[in-house]
Amino acid sequence: MNFDHIHFIFDVDGTLTPSRGKIDKVFAVWFSKFCESHSCYLVTGSDKPKTVEQVGPVIYNRAKNVYQCGGNEKWQGDSLLSSNQIELTAELEKDLRNILEESKFEHKLGSGHIEVRSGLINFSILGRPASPMTRDLYVKHDEFTTERQTICNDLSWDHDKYHFAVAGETGIDITYMGMTKAQILKDFSDKDAIWFFGDKTGFGGNDHEIANAVIDRGKNNKVFTIDGWKHTWNILKQLG
Repeated sequence: MNFDHIHFIFDVDGTLTPSRGKIDKVFAVWFSKFCESHSCYLVTGSDKPKTVEQVGPVIYNRAKNVYQCGGNEKWQGDSLLSSNQIELTAELEKDLRNILEESKFEHKLGSGHIEVRSGLINFSILGRPASPMTRDLYVKHDEFTTERQTICNDLSWDHDKYHFAVAGETGIDITYMGMTKAQILKDFSDKDAIWFFGDKTGFGGNDHEIANAVIDRGKNNKVFTIDGWKHTWNILKQLG
């Protein structure tokens, strides 16, 4: 099959790497070769230093573009091509801190709960610098309580200029309406075929909007809902 006309767009956390973790070494070698011979792009809620730490500089630089912060920064290697800004209003910050205080999760860290990036605010009940064991505890807590989706739903009622989405294993991504990952599709022609790989394509996830937008482009475009980096690798190997 000829893939010359296809643009492959990959989420990072949960799709190419374990959430917040580094890419598997064997997969990294294979995927870097895939990026060398295919038109590949990355899109993630994280900033550039974190993504380079996760996928390594070779893959990062072989990607045609890397869209950071939910598509609100566009990088080509070491060149920042564009970036957006977002305001954490006093009202939103107050609501986030009240939610943090009211959460029943018992292992909250003392820092890393609210992080403002280019065009994106990341909110975490757990706190970002958590150990893998503590992260696992929160994942189980969230699976049982659906806390993050409930938070997103509740905040949407009071802050209609923002979009709230479940992100990764423990976070919530907050962007302005219309500034989700789907915004990166403006960089592609209607004639381009897009194949998107992401793990949070369901309603409320931070891959949902871009997945729907890719589907709306027509039959030559595909969305792959991923269950871990091994799933991504298995799909890509089957492409030949």
